[in-house]
Formats: sequence, structure tokens, C-alpha cells
Amino acid sequence: MVFKVGIIGFGKIAQDQHLPAIRSNPNFELTAVASQRGLTPDEAKHTFTDYREMLREVPDLDAVAICTPPQVRHAIARDVLEAGKHVLLEKPPAATLSELEDLRRIAGEMGKVVFTTWHAQYNRGVDVARDTLAGRTVRRLLVTWKEDVRHWHPGQQWIWQAGGFGVFDPGINALSIVTKIMPQPVFIKQSVLQFPENRDAPIAASLKLSTGTEGADLQAVFDWRQTGPQTWDIEVDCEGGPLLKLSHGGRRLEVDGSLVVEEGDDEYPEIYRRFETLLASGRVEVDDAPFRLAADAFMIGRRVQVEAFDDDPAQGGH
Repeated sequence: MVFKVGIIGFGKIAQDQHLPAIRSNPNFELTAVASQRGLTPDEAKHTFTDYREMLREVPDLDAVAICTPPQVRHAIARDVLEAGKHVLLEKPPAATLSELEDLRRIAGEMGKVVFTTWHAQYNRGVDVARDTLAGRTVRRLLVTWKEDVRHWHPGQQWIWQAGGFGVFDPGINALSIVTKIMPQPVFIKQSVLQFPENRDAPIAASLKLSTGTEGADLQAVFDWRQTGPQTWDIEVDCEGGPLLKLSHGGRRLEVDGSLVVEEGDDEYPEIYRRFETLLASGRVEVDDAPFRLAADAFMIGRRVQVEAFDDDPAQGGH
């Protein structure tokens, strides 16, 4: 069966990842795109600036990938579900946990699929790391997630607004890996959030985590100010071994210094293969564990004000 899919919100992530993944999967056909800026791919049969018009005018859509900023995603996803379409949610899946839970409820009532996508989880190195850690006691965890916001989110002002998640937009990718590979549930015990004086979302964060194991040292550091090589590393040291290092966002895995997995970027094709399976079975798949950790980090976070940040380096600031 070929599923007719639409995209709502045709920004950078939709263009760079969703579009190629749909193109490469013969079981999906890109039927419609709704973009407020009027950006559309050539192969879309129908294009709109208002997603509600898309839902009215293209009734045979099977599913919709929602790639808008999270602040507006709940209302859009609710309308899509109530129009009888399945939903794929780009991460983070909503602005709040309550909104995500409401989408889960609506999907159940409508008999439709809601699929929360955490793309970093779809690397083989993450699965191998999870299997390697199963049943072990983790003594040390160090997450280092540092990247250049100007490169990955050029001109995207929504990400700096309240509800835009700031550095947790990439940091939640690390949390999604942590929640998948750790053999015990993980909790946020301490959170320090650095907010530029001219922004409503953090540019950096330092987290202390816990599994309840006495003496374990579990930490995460996120920073959006790194230039040059980008760092997406997770190190895990277990009692009695082994020592694991996931790098390149989960695409490379070393165990006790030996390379076990190294592969290219196949995250989004894997996401759409998983979506295909869910559509065929009609099963909802909502993983809220990474989202809960991010929310907890904000809930108990200590706010520290740092110098103003400007997206344009020519304008001064960091």
C-alpha cells in the first residue's frame, strides 16, 4: 500500500530530512504541503499556505508529518487527527506534556496513529549500546552536546521564544538516547540553565542526573555556542565494565576503545519505515520519556543570566 502523506511546516528540517526520506520510500507519496512561507517541493501535487485548506481540499490524505515549531503544534495536530488523518510529530512533539497527552487521547478516540519521532534513537549504535548495557549498573554517564546554533537554526527566532526549548531542541536528542540505552530509569536531580539577557530560552544547560544508585556520577552538558567541530558524545562507564562511547549523535559506538558501529545518517529513512509499520498496524506510539526529562530540567532549573546573544555575529554579542 502507498500512503499519501502531507507535510505541514516546510522549513529546514522538512527540506533536509523529511523530504528525502519520503522520496526514498516507495510506500509513501508526497501529496500535499502546507507552508506559511509558500515553500514547496516540485513533486507535491497540492500546495497551500494554510493547513486547514489542505485538510479540506485533499480529503484522501492518509497521514501528515507536522514539522512546525512546537508552540503551535498541538492545535494543528488536533485538527489533523479530527480530520481523520494519522500524525507524525517532529521532535519535540509539543510545547507541553499536557498537550502531548491530549494528542494521545484524541488519537485513541479517533482510531488514528500518533507517532513521536526521536531521530537520534534510530541509529544502530544506540540499539547496540542499549543491548550492551542491559542488566548492568552504570557508575558514570557524561553527555556532551555542543553545537553552533547559527549553523543549525539560522534566523529561526521561534526557537529563542518561550516554548521554543532553546538549547534543549538539540539537547533533547541526547536525552532521547539516554532514555533508550540506560538500564534503569533516569531522573533530573539538578539543572542550571543559562539564559542570554535578550532571550526567553536557554543557550546552555548543565544537568545532574540520577538512577537512584548511590555514588553514581551522571551529568549532561548542552551548549549552543560551539563553533568549529560539533560535539555529540555520550560516555557510559559501568561497574565492572564495559566503557561505552557513542559519538556523532549515536552513529558511532566504541566499546572499551574498540569500534563496534560506524554508519552514515539513516535516521529519517528509519523513522518513515517505522511509521509505515505503525500505519499498517494502526498502533499509537508516543514516547514521552525524553520530553519528561526536558520538562523536569526546566521545572527545577536554576536560571543564570549570561550576556546577550545575537544570531548575526556582525551585530556583536557572542
